Amino acid sequence: MNWALLSLAAPLVGGLLAVLFRRLRGGLWAFIYTLCSLVGAALALDDVMVRGSQTLALGGWVEPLPIRFLLTPLAGLLLVFTAGLHLLVGLYAARRAHAAGSSDFWCLAALLHAALAALWLSADLFNLYVTLELLSLAAVGLVALAGKKAYRPALDYLLLSLAGSLAYLFGVALLYGRYGVLDIALLGALSVDDLPTRTALLLMTLGLMLKAALWPLHLWLPPAHAGAPTAVSALLSALVVKGPLFILWTLWDGLAPLEMARQAGPLFALAGVLALISGGWSALRAPMLKSLVAYSTVAQLGYALLALGLLLRWQEPRMVAALWLFVLAHGLAKVSMFLAAGELQDALGSRRVQALRGASQTAPVAMFAFAVAGGSLIGLPPSGGFLAKWLLLQPLLDEPRYWPWAFGVLLGTLVSAAYVFRVVALGFDRAQAVPDPVAVDRLGQWLAMLPALLVWSLALISESLLPWLEGMAQ
Repeated sequence: MNWALLSLAAPLVGGLLAVLFRRLRGGLWAFIYTLCSLVGAALALDDVMVRGSQTLALGGWVEPLPIRFLLTPLAGLLLVFTAGLHLLVGLYAARRAHAAGSSDFWCLAALLHAALAALWLSADLFNLYVTLELLSLAAVGLVALAGKKAYRPALDYLLLSLAGSLAYLFGVALLYGRYGVLDIALLGALSVDDLPTRTALLLMTLGLMLKAALWPLHLWLPPAHAGAPTAVSALLSALVVKGPLFILWTLWDGLAPLEMARQAGPLFALAGVLALISGGWSALRAPMLKSLVAYSTVAQLGYALLALGLLLRWQEPRMVAALWLFVLAHGLAKVSMFLAAGELQDALGSRRVQALRGASQTAPVAMFAFAVAGGSLIGLPPSGGFLAKWLLLQPLLDEPRYWPWAFGVLLGTLVSAAYVFRVVALGFDRAQAVPDPVAVDRLGQWLAMLPALLVWSLALISESLLPWLEGMAQ
């Protein structure tokens, strides 16, 4: 657990020092504390794999009101994932200063990193509420770094996020009034299927879906992600929306009574299929490149929501592996796509999708990075996206009565292919005149390529990764 606390403390201390001492704001300082966090996360993951899950009671509180940190293999993996993506995005932001918006990016990104690390470790409903609020406030501040054009999307994000937090907090109050405890493990043992529990879970679910921009409560996400600086968009799409999704999974898989979870499963799955279609259609029609990538986030989160719904309905361990493999593959692909989109916009001097004609001749590495990352979103083998979809489809294809859900996955795949190929076809259209490049940064393009290559390399470790992810259901 000490290594996990290092992974949490490094960005927290780094962000606070960056607030107090302005001269510390910069890429070098961020690289140091993020690297420390990554090392701590990697050692924590190794430790939890050897010794098993570990618990830390904060402040000496004991049952029935423990305030606990819980280090599980999944939490360790997410700590590594969070620190690794922050390190990559930080390197890009240091290289391309305008991609960060302003020097305030470094302290806000550090606080966002710390909030996520605390969220992965929290094991009680109130700690989760605190980390969720810190995460949202840091994210709103990062969106606003884009300047006046981003103030309205940032304000909408703030107000809707607060509404989601209020709904979540009401649910926490109902559960505390009903059971007298906030620890998730204790609540899981005590909870029963009654009106207060149903009402609390409904309120918390709506609040979390709003904060995670899960369909149909997603309207704030495309303007906020598309209007934010490039490095911010990458963090928001790859990491921030995954925090509420993690809590949603924790509530329904670890706290909700089994029969209630089974009843809610088809509703989550239906929302996931509709997200795939609706979000993908919006991405296909988006005139701006970053808007297209932002709408694809809404669509791709539908796979995670579908996996969650099917997990709750049939208690299938493979759905746990599918859910978290989707999270990892989506995070890597989205970092790559947003960074590549930023490079393409800088190189071509335009934000419009139609301006990408012939972009492969102007910014070839960025264009190829976008295409490779998009291939994972589509589910082309042997990418991480393909592995996740294969895990999702396997149990669905075994039974004819589940085939409508499989058809929804395939339909979402076709829509994803349409909007990815829309960009790729324009970018590799050599018949068009190529504009003079405004700015081409080869290192920035290769930083965009790196996570795309990583998401395709997941197949190389799938033999050990997939059984491990499936074991998280037990």
